[in-house]
Amino acid sequence: MVIAYSQANVLPAPAQKGSTVITNATVHTGNGQVIENASILITDGKIASIGSNITIPAGATTVDAKGKQVYPGIILPVSNLGLVEISAVRASSDVQEIGEMNPNIRSIVAYNADSKVINTLRSNGILLANIVPQGSFLAGTSSVVQLDAWNWEDAAYKTDEGMHFYMPSLLARPRFGFGGGGRFGPQQQPQTDPVKEGLDKIEKLKSFFREAKSYLAESTHKETNLKFESVKKLFDKTQKFYVHANTVKQLLIALDFVKEFNFDVVIVGGSDSWQIADLLKQNNIAVVLGQSHSLPTLDDDDVDQPYKTAAMLQKAGVLFSISDDDGQTRGRNIAFNAGTASTYGLTKEEALQAITLNAAKILGVSDKTGSIEVGKDANIIISDGDILDMRTNNVTDAFIQGRKINLDDKQKQLFERYNEKYNLKAKPF
Repeated sequence: MVIAYSQANVLPAPAQKGSTVITNATVHTGNGQVIENASILITDGKIASIGSNITIPAGATTVDAKGKQVYPGIILPVSNLGLVEISAVRASSDVQEIGEMNPNIRSIVAYNADSKVINTLRSNGILLANIVPQGSFLAGTSSVVQLDAWNWEDAAYKTDEGMHFYMPSLLARPRFGFGGGGRFGPQQQPQTDPVKEGLDKIEKLKSFFREAKSYLAESTHKETNLKFESVKKLFDKTQKFYVHANTVKQLLIALDFVKEFNFDVVIVGGSDSWQIADLLKQNNIAVVLGQSHSLPTLDDDDVDQPYKTAAMLQKAGVLFSISDDDGQTRGRNIAFNAGTASTYGLTKEEALQAITLNAAKILGVSDKTGSIEVGKDANIIISDGDILDMRTNNVTDAFIQGRKINLDDKQKQLFERYNEKYNLKAKPF
């Protein structure tokens, strides 16, 4: 009999001991290179060597990847993983703080390493994620985590690497509700100008940063201002400034933060970033594209524009990554979003790089991960087929910092449970 334990039996793997070698593999390094019939030697959690004729230490654990594809672990660049378990259950959501100006909020301390969602992402090859706070304005800092940990301290890969700003929409839209226009008619209340309100809020944020800059320039302070202290890393560029924005008007305002404060800006969403790709390149602004399996932002955009945007940014030389912000898939489709981009102008290796090495560069962890290169952490996945293809993607093995992790999850356990109960004789995952 097969019993489902709701993942209570899926434990973090212990630190790697000795050496592990992956043999007979087709290795996609993540930097555009593909090595046929190669071996990867992993020692003490690091990639020690790669090639066709490497020396295998005595006693090394061997993983035969003949006929399989080997990739760097996928990195989810924007996620509420571990902050929201079930969106409809308020008690399981710790993703947003009260108020609009919260630069001192740290998402990492709320990260739940026991989330049941985590293992479903690992089954799709996602080994690292950037945990992002939500909000309506300045929401706080995100941190990069690896997805095999007992708690947030163990999970932390790079803490407080970015500050997140949710740009006002700056679009005047009709308001509907339960007013005098019928059940869904226009509300009978004084109309405000959302564009003016948005611009006023943005100006207040700029004033906040100007005051913070003056505060941080002082050698001593009579009183500590926690909010000013929280943005210190933005000014020395050791922290990214993530601007969640889509329209050209919003993106042009994001440029102001580069010009006035010299922030290291990253656009999140960026559905219309293709229209000003040259400007983004000139100002070294990276882009994290949101859900590409969607309709375009504006009515007069091509219906397939979300599929083409990645290739247009690639052609312009803009550093970009691809994400999956669908609330239903929770990031699991990131590889397939990249796969779609590979049919609309990107090569397969460029699409892979968008969700591995490019994401690592944007998040500031490319010195440790994002590609299969000597000296980097052994964050590696092995698949029966093409990781970017929904039909053939089947992750059989995964390693985080050299530890071979358990790829079981609640969905697989429920499959086995009801396969047994109803004698379905269905094929396993």
